Order: sequence, then structure tokens, then C-alpha cells
Amino acid sequence: MRLRMIVASLTLAVASVSAAPASAVPAPVSAAPEPAVSASPLPPASPVLGPASPAVREPATATATATPAVPGCDPIAGTACLLPFPNDWFTTAARTRTGLKVDLAAEAMPRNAAGTPIDPAQWNAADGFSPGSMLLAHVPGLDLGRSGAAPVTDIGWSLRRDAPIVIVDTRTGERWPYWAELDANATDPARRALIVRPAKNFREGHRYAVALRNLKNAAGEKLPVPGTFARLLGERLPSGDPLAARQRALRRTLGDLSRAGVDTRGLHLAWEFTVASEQGIAGPVLSMRDQALRALRGRSPEFTVTGVTDLPPERDPHIAREVSGEIEVPNFLDEPGGPPGSNLNRGPDGLPRPLGDTLKAQYQCVIPRSALTRPAHPSLYGHGLLGRATEVRAGNVRAMAGEHNFVFCATKWIGMSDEDVQHVAGVFGDFSRFGTVTDRLQQSLVNFVLLGRAMIGKDGLASHEAFQDGEGRSLIDRRAGLAFDGNSQGGIAGGALVAVSPDVRNAVLGVPGMNYSTLLNRSVDFQPFQQLMDQSYPDKLTQQLCFALLQMLWDRAEANGYAQHMTGDPLPGSPKHRVLLHVAFGDHQVATVTAEVEARTIGARIHRPALDEGRSPDVAPFWGIRPLPDWPYPGSAIIVWDSGTPAPPTTNTPPLGPEYGRDSHEDPRHDPDARTQKAYFLRHGVVVDVCGDAPCLADPVP
Repeated sequence: MRLRMIVASLTLAVASVSAAPASAVPAPVSAAPEPAVSASPLPPASPVLGPASPAVREPATATATATPAVPGCDPIAGTACLLPFPNDWFTTAARTRTGLKVDLAAEAMPRNAAGTPIDPAQWNAADGFSPGSMLLAHVPGLDLGRSGAAPVTDIGWSLRRDAPIVIVDTRTGERWPYWAELDANATDPARRALIVRPAKNFREGHRYAVALRNLKNAAGEKLPVPGTFARLLGERLPSGDPLAARQRALRRTLGDLSRAGVDTRGLHLAWEFTVASEQGIAGPVLSMRDQALRALRGRSPEFTVTGVTDLPPERDPHIAREVSGEIEVPNFLDEPGGPPGSNLNRGPDGLPRPLGDTLKAQYQCVIPRSALTRPAHPSLYGHGLLGRATEVRAGNVRAMAGEHNFVFCATKWIGMSDEDVQHVAGVFGDFSRFGTVTDRLQQSLVNFVLLGRAMIGKDGLASHEAFQDGEGRSLIDRRAGLAFDGNSQGGIAGGALVAVSPDVRNAVLGVPGMNYSTLLNRSVDFQPFQQLMDQSYPDKLTQQLCFALLQMLWDRAEANGYAQHMTGDPLPGSPKHRVLLHVAFGDHQVATVTAEVEARTIGARIHRPALDEGRSPDVAPFWGIRPLPDWPYPGSAIIVWDSGTPAPPTTNTPPLGPEYGRDSHEDPRHDPDARTQKAYFLRHGVVVDVCGDAPCLADPVP
């Protein structure tokens, strides 16, 4: 199994990455501790702060600790730098689509075991925060159950009028659905993060106000309000006070919350954040794509064929020929050939520009035996975690090609492919270098776009004898329209590819998800990386902040940053797309909750009944995802395939242990009915019924 090979490689990497001795690990960067005040009811908020009542006046002893100990921190909570996060306090006015630019101070960034802070340069190029932002705060003593916060099993509870956590879209006044959890990986309650995750992605360019109120401890007692926050809620501070600017910023937040019906009574903490714009997230990839396509002048990219293997029927009943080669793609990375460790070669405007050489993007294609009778439908294929293009030769892909007459071609997701394993492992020692992973992933999206253009271009692959029969007829039906099929990482990065592709219209994302900041703690695949992270960033509260920061860069190359444009609202130069999500219930590698967030965000419909009664621990399984209206359905959908694996944990932990059974991750792609549904969708963009009025069941892969 490919996963076992990856784990073995990473085990060697863990041994080779040196960690500082425990005595060298610095204490987490924190603001000075502060006293709290009573959680007595506070007066109603108004857009303009008025005088404080006696119940919210700060004790005199808190005045001396009103400012953070480290420059660049937000003093509002007084417990840790960069919290709460995301947060417009860490932005500055700029001439961008949002009017803001992220402005993180190096002194405030998380430090590794060697004491080196993360370099914020790449983050400070953003014009807002991730559309899938996990909201982080530090609330010592918090008990979410006693507070009545919505868990992952009851997302609808988050929208009730008296919810203790409220998220408001300040442009529309809309309450946003979420679930809340405390980091189950933190063994020290004093360093346990409160994590609030959106149940569907936030809208690009919108500003959101967040309120925490009426929070309780395990005894059901109200938690005291942080002293600094209470002071900010109080009487207007003189202009020379170190907290005066923070109080002015808070006024707007309280005004937005007040208009949404949230007053200051019981308020524990409030802040706001702005989501990055379409241009801020997708702009670099769109610029690379357009530059590369303009250079082609309507032609196919240059390509070579380096290997052709004809297979007799007795060796393979599905595949007649395997072809390998290279396509030439402009190199937008800052090193010749764009090896692991490269960054994008950015111009003065911050956008990528060609370095001057070309990348030799390797490709691998499988041509079905049925194409010898009728030209096959062209489709790109996306490989899984840290994999390689040769995954297109896997048995399930060969069966899909042969049963339904598809020619599949694949290239690597460089940045997260087999050649990147050692580099990715090293990045976990210092996240200042994480941009080298996501920058190569952005280049890989361009590589896929050009491979797709080669598949359907008149002067592309079909013009070469390796893709022709003995009579010189093309084995690729170029008029059929390009499709995309990917699994696992191919389903995650594939969402970004679909959004930016000018040629793909129908796509199947197999065992998909989005938002690595949600996924990583929940995946068994992350365990080797977790060992590296525990060495380099041992504090669990710091780890969650790192996940939130990394997601801002990952957005530029995975579905989380592109979901708003995957189906409707296409990106410039891209058509509307239809997307089918095939989910494996109980998946150990890609948590199905991340696919549910994706489905809500892209407007996918769900086949019901999705599961047998009692299979899901949720109060309302697949909350907020509308059912398919009829069969066949011409639109985007999510289909849950159940092969008997138990439900996953309801915490942010992986399904480790015998109680979670076998991994269902491989099952949907191996099911003949699932392949039939996929094939029809890739051809026509229509979801057909292969399950009847029952849940979709898949046989476990032996």
C-alpha cells in the first residue's frame, strides 16, 4: 500500500530531524496575565460605547497589565499572542480588494523549539484571512457542554437565539452556522484551545463579528470576564491610554453585533475578522494560468512521449496501452527546474512571473481497450497523498477506464508528491518555509491545466502515434470535453484545479474534503507529521495557531480557497462546473465532516437516505445539505458510500483503535455501481440513481 510506504519514509524523516532538548524549548509567547472581573450581566450594547456600569468597571489592579508584553499581540484577551484569531487587529489599511492587508508582527508569531519565530512575510501578502478560518480563542476553565455550545453532532444548535457563540456576517446580518470544540489533543487544560469551525465557508471579502457570551465552567458557574476586555467595554478611555485604539476598534464590532441582536449582557469576548478576496486567494494561480495559455497561442503545449507499453488482453482486460512522457510548462518558481524548496518567482506586483526556463512535467496515461473500437472520453486524474502520477495505473482506475471508455492522464501534485516527502518533513521544523510547499502546489495546478489542454488539443497527444490506433485514428475523443477524477489528496487539490480549469466542466472528487486545518488532527495519515510537530512546536495551543496560519497559505492551492467558485460564480476565464463528491463513511484518512462543509459551500445536494437509521451520531445527519430533488439530477451532489466502518470520533482526533474498525477510504472507487455513477456524471454532469431508495452501500475492499 502506498500509505505504508509514505509512513516508512516519514519515520526516517522523524529520526533525521533534530529537535532541541527540552530545556531549550521556550515558554509559549504570551501576553502578561491579567485579573478578571465578575461575569455579572452587562448593559446592552450600542454602536457607541457609553459609560460603564459599576458591574463592568476594571479593578485597579488590572490597570498595570493592560498592555501586552510582546509587541504585535492583541491585548483584548491578554492570554496569548495572536489570539483571538483570525482578527482584524492584525491587519492594516491598504489598497487591496478588501481595503486591508494582513500585518502580523514577527515578534508575535509562534516560535519553534529553537526559539525561531515564523517569518510572517508570505502571510502579510494576504488581503484577509481564510474563508474556512477556524476561530481560535483561549478560555481557561471553559466547559462547552455546560455553556450550551453547538457540537459537531448538532450544527443547527449554533443558530439558536441564545447560543453562547455567535458569528455574524456584518454585510448581510446573517448568523453563520458552526460547531465548537475544545482541542482534545491538549493534555494541559491551561493550554487547550477553543476552536470554532464554520459549517460552510465564509464569503470572500466579507467581515464577520464574533461574540462569546455566558460561558460556564464544569460546575455550571459563569466564567469571569477577562479584565482587559471588561475595561474596553467600560467608559471611554482617554486618547493617551494604551488601550484607546483597541477600544475604538471594538466599538464597530459591538455595533455590528448589536444590529444582529447581540448585546453586551454576559459578553465574554468579541472581535472581528475579514475574509480574503477572490483576487487575494486565486489571483496568483489565475495569473500563471493566463500567462501560460497566452504563450501557447491556442496550441497544445510541447510534449514528448518517453514510453509506450502495449498490453495483451490476457495481461490486462481493461487497458490496451500505457503511455508516459513529459509536457513543457513555463516555470513560475524561483529556481531552475522548480525543485522542492522553491518559492514562486514573484514580480514587483507580487504576482508570479516566468523564471525563463520550462518545467518538464511528467505524465502517465492509460488507454482502455474499448478505445480501439470507439475513441475514449478524456479525463485528468489526481493522485493521493504524497503520491505520483503512476497512481493512474491503479486497479480501480484501470477498471473505470475499461468499463466506461475513459482515457486517464495524470501528472504530479508537485509540492505534495513523492519527490517532496523529505522536504515536507523538514518544513515541520520551521513553518517559515511552508510557502515552499504551497507555492509548488500552485505551479502544479498550471501543470494540470496544460496537460488537460494537451489531451484535447488538435496538435496535442492525439496527434502522436502513441495515442492512435494502427490506422492512425485518435484513441482520444477530443470533442467529448475534458473531465477530472481524483481521489483523496486528488479530491482535495482537485477542487482547486476544477475551479481554475478553463476546460474541465464535470468533475468527481473521490473521498474528498477541504481545509487541512480541520482535517489534519482528524486523519491517521497525519500521525508521522504530528511527531515532527510535537518536536518543533510542542505546545498544543501553539499547534492550533500554526494550523490556522498554514491554512491561509494552503488556500492558494486546495479546495478550501476555491470552493466559492467550484460550481456557481466561476472564476474569470473558467466555466461553470458540476461536481460530484463521493464520500466514504467513517473514512480514516479524510474526515467526512470536511466533505460536508464542502458540500454546503458549493451547494451540492445529497442522496437520501444517506445512511441507515442510527449509523450517524448526529442529531440531524448532514445538516444543511438539501436532498436531491429527483433522478437523474443535472447538478452537483454528494453521495455517501457506506461499507460498514463505524462512525469517526466526534473530537478533533483520528480514528485510531479497534473500535473504529477498518478504513473505508478505498471502498467507493472500487465499487462497480459507484464507478457507473461517476462515469455518467463525468460525461453528462448528471447524477444517476444507482442505489434506489436505500443508502448507497459499497463492499469493503479485501
